[in-house]
Amino acid sequence: MATARTVGRPGHNRGKRYPVEVLSPEEVESLMRACSRRAPTGLRNRAMIALLYRGGLRIGEALALYPKDLDSSEGSLSVLNGKGGKRRPVVVPGGFAEVERWLDKRAQLGLNGRHPLFCTLAGRPLAPQYVRALRPRHAKRADIEKRVHPHGLRHSHAVELRRRGVPLESVSAQLGHSNLATTDRHLAGLSTAERLEPLKQLALGAAAGEGRVALETELAEVRARLEELAGRLWEPS
Repeated sequence: MATARTVGRPGHNRGKRYPVEVLSPEEVESLMRACSRRAPTGLRNRAMIALLYRGGLRIGEALALYPKDLDSSEGSLSVLNGKGGKRRPVVVPGGFAEVERWLDKRAQLGLNGRHPLFCTLAGRPLAPQYVRALRPRHAKRADIEKRVHPHGLRHSHAVELRRRGVPLESVSAQLGHSNLATTDRHLAGLSTAERLEPLKQLALGAAAGEGRVALETELAEVRARLEELAGRLWEPS
């Protein structure tokens, strides 16, 4: 309860910035398991974690979704009003199973397409502050010691895509970034070796290309020499 001594006093973390701690896929699964598979709020929260992580959505983008924005057959969704008012398609690999369970439960509760995808059980919009407060609680239940918050799931998604070899430009488009520098900051969770690996592959590709050129040149010289010898064999003596 707020008192005269606490009202207006900033929280102990307010104004401080901490580096994002990227979650592994296993930690995200543990986070989801910390939510009930039976209670309506648990199903809703599992679906929200799935979309925040699998789609790399901003919290405001997730809370602005309506059922009509989902395309389960394609495994994608449409962000209609992202940062800067931009619209973009988002691929959600493996995230729709949890969403479908929440949609079924919504229907049982009498919620329809006029209600936001993620809403209270009475159909009212969820506040971003409520979602931010949930993540540390789930992390504690899952015995995750890292700082867990919605935007961290977005960073974790970006890192997972790069680890799977998705090009930086595609990661940037998925996140709705206007420039690659912003995307690169989301990849701070990658190790130095992981960041250098694409450059190594480019170098190997270039070296392989140079090797092919040298080999083709050598073969061309051999063919020319054989043709020359063949011509001499057929010359009249």
